[in-house]
Amino acid sequence: MSGAASFMELLDRIAGLPRERRSLIAIAGPPGAGKSSFADELESRLNREEGGSTAVLPMDGYHFDDMLLEARGHRARKGAPHTFDVDGLKAMLDRLRLDDGRDVVVPVFDRALEIARAGARVIPGTVRRVIVEGNYLLLDDPDWAPLRTCFDLTVMLDVPWDIIEQRLVARWQGFNYDAQALRAKMEGNDLPNVWLVREHSVAADLVVPNAVPRT
Repeated sequence: MSGAASFMELLDRIAGLPRERRSLIAIAGPPGAGKSSFADELESRLNREEGGSTAVLPMDGYHFDDMLLEARGHRARKGAPHTFDVDGLKAMLDRLRLDDGRDVVVPVFDRALEIARAGARVIPGTVRRVIVEGNYLLLDDPDWAPLRTCFDLTVMLDVPWDIIEQRLVARWQGFNYDAQALRAKMEGNDLPNVWLVREHSVAADLVVPNAVPRT
């Protein structure tokens, strides 16, 4: 069963993880939950206490390319579970867990261009904690279930539906969609993905609210 926790309590929990080997922490939540900003803030706070101890791996770096999605007829559902290279993500998590002292190069999603950039970020071999953030890290689905064996701590972000919808609208308004296209994108893809994560994810170790700015 999940336990409720504040941002500061989560920081303490992560700081207390064993240091003999690298730890991986999953930050899950639906689209619009603010996972990227939340993970970046965790990284910043933990590195403030111990420089270079923590890095972030975004799941979005494992988006399939648009050309592949077009060929498969999945372009309109980009962001749904079947549009990610989940096996590639699992291989990367396994590599990070090896903790062999070598730097690991990971992909990062460029949201301005809506593409994943290979080799865009380095996770140094000295990093002790990797924060993995993404929608489907706890999805109750056979294709995604193997990821859960890689995590030392799992977190689900708790954000009210209306705030999620506001954030998603704000995200897509920057791409100059008209009202009809924006509504079609929301109802045809984003909101079904929100529902999927909220209703079909396994229980996390901790549930942390992320609806208002932290002080």
